[in-house]
Amino acid sequence: MSRLKLAAMCPLARALSNAVRVPPPRMAELVLVRHGESEGNIAHRRSLRGDHALYENPFFAQRHSSQWRLTNLGIEEAVKTGEWLRSNIDTNFDRYYVSEYVRAMETAAKLGLPDATWYSETFLRERDLGIFDLMSHAERRQKFAEELRRRERDRFFFAPPGGESLADVCLRVDRVINSLHRECAGQRIIIVCHGEVMWAFRIRLERMGQVHYRELEQLQSMHDHIHNCQILQ
Repeated sequence: MSRLKLAAMCPLARALSNAVRVPPPRMAELVLVRHGESEGNIAHRRSLRGDHALYENPFFAQRHSSQWRLTNLGIEEAVKTGEWLRSNIDTNFDRYYVSEYVRAMETAAKLGLPDATWYSETFLRERDLGIFDLMSHAERRQKFAEELRRRERDRFFFAPPGGESLADVCLRVDRVINSLHRECAGQRIIIVCHGEVMWAFRIRLERMGQVHYRELEQLQSMHDHIHNCQILQ
């Protein structure tokens, strides 16, 4: 390129370099709430203690986990969480999103947030456990011992047969975060979802690497466990 052309481009290049850079759109605030105790939480805890009766109950076992409902305790947790939110933060959010799983939608309703219009979002669904979804822990150990050994080697990238890894859930959550920044710039958002999904939000928003995630998981600190109706802000 000739010196004449370079000289002609220099003023434009200088102008572009001095232009004010507009920051990318960002949501102003994000509040995450896990659903209250559900039928599935009860079945899981009992199965860990050796009681697999719920997984053998046709009414429970013939429904997809998306249909699990809140227990009486779960309803109480959701109501109390709503009371805490109304007493401690401004609950006039600009957008209200919820997983389309029943337990999450019931939780959102029981929060009792004033003038809330909730929008269900399929990308907020719980991690898909594939063939493990409606299996007791005993049945998993009996039929999929090698898969469980593989899970112990790396829980972040492990995906049950037909299911998702936590890394897969992070990809879904990335789409949600990007959409919220783009569509809800400067707005306050509340989301009711699931424990694994909230972990994915933490991993992506905190830029948490797989090594740090494994360290937190191995420590098993109560501070890092995401409990029913826990709030992340």
